[in-house]
Amino acid sequence: MPSERQTKRDFVAEHVRSIPRSGIRDFFDIVQSMDNVVSLGIGEPGFVTPWHIREAAIFALEHGKTGYTSNFGLLKLRRAICAYLKEHFYVEYDPNTEVLVTVGVSEALDIALRAIVNPGDEILYHEPCYVSYHPSVRLVHGAGKAIRTRAENRFALTAEDIAKSVTPRSKAIVLNFPSNPTGATLTREEVEKIARVCVDNDLLVITDEIYSELTYSGQHSSIAALPGMKERTIFLHGFSKAFAMTGFRIGYACAPTALTEAMLRVHQYSMLCASIISQEAALEALQKGMDDIAAMREQYRLRRNFIVKSFNEIGLPCHMPNGAFYAFPSIRETGLTSREFAVQLLEQQRVAVVPGDAFGPGGEAYVRASYCGPMSDMEKAAERIALFVRGLK
Repeated sequence: MPSERQTKRDFVAEHVRSIPRSGIRDFFDIVQSMDNVVSLGIGEPGFVTPWHIREAAIFALEHGKTGYTSNFGLLKLRRAICAYLKEHFYVEYDPNTEVLVTVGVSEALDIALRAIVNPGDEILYHEPCYVSYHPSVRLVHGAGKAIRTRAENRFALTAEDIAKSVTPRSKAIVLNFPSNPTGATLTREEVEKIARVCVDNDLLVITDEIYSELTYSGQHSSIAALPGMKERTIFLHGFSKAFAMTGFRIGYACAPTALTEAMLRVHQYSMLCASIISQEAALEALQKGMDDIAAMREQYRLRRNFIVKSFNEIGLPCHMPNGAFYAFPSIRETGLTSREFAVQLLEQQRVAVVPGDAFGPGGEAYVRASYCGPMSDMEKAAERIALFVRGLK
């Protein structure tokens, strides 16, 4: 029998204990316990992975491709990634030394931070932002610093705001455009200004471009493609959103050789390699999946137009997002906090949205509504939200 002293010992690391659980997952634990809920919550494509991609995974499995790959990932996939990035992002990488296949973009972000952060290094990020950014920085003993974006600017980050936030401790900035949760995008002009600030302040850039293919007007501009930026950029991307491959957990990180090698050292002792079956599916997606992206993007565009128009008609001001598949309406006029609004809407009308404060303090007075589900769900949700808001008056 263990002694009383042994049973009282706290084995949890202090820096882990201090990190809160995801506000999204906590909220959706409640959702899962309820019936007849229309969910505008989880940021997952409302489409099944296209059949030819699933078939490539099945083919690989049936032909015995069940072993490890190189820590870097399959060379044929890395070559396809480089060809894809050259054609669509105008940036060139060496598949042998500058590309690392990862278990989703989440692992890519984690190993990028673990590869570059010394305790106390300041990592800038814009807010509202994806829920993992600040906790990921804290887990590697870095100091996260949020740069607030604003509704009047459609939540786009500006070079001026970055310049005001930089301190001598600042080492890197995390960018995510198109953005989760706001759907914000950046013009090429602003990306160029941000690049100049990064060069002037010797900042490394970690750019998460997982939603880049889901840009609805204009052309997505990657900061990695600008002159002098590839050398100071870790480019993160993957297959979950545009190719509807969330469950495959497949992504990649591209960077100069020294940074890729540093990330590999973390990756090889933790994940070893991404699933070979998922890698085979990803290869198929890159080679034959562009029509799939276009078809899904057009459906998202239609759903976006409907839900944003509905929010504004209901009296919840909402900008038109130019990327990703999220609307971010203001609920300030209701007098409720983000969490009160989301909980009461769920309880009274069975519609699930995510409280804006889950994405940082800058998200308070907003909620995130994902419009990637079926149009029929968008219509039901709009009707129920209208009833709920009218009931508050």
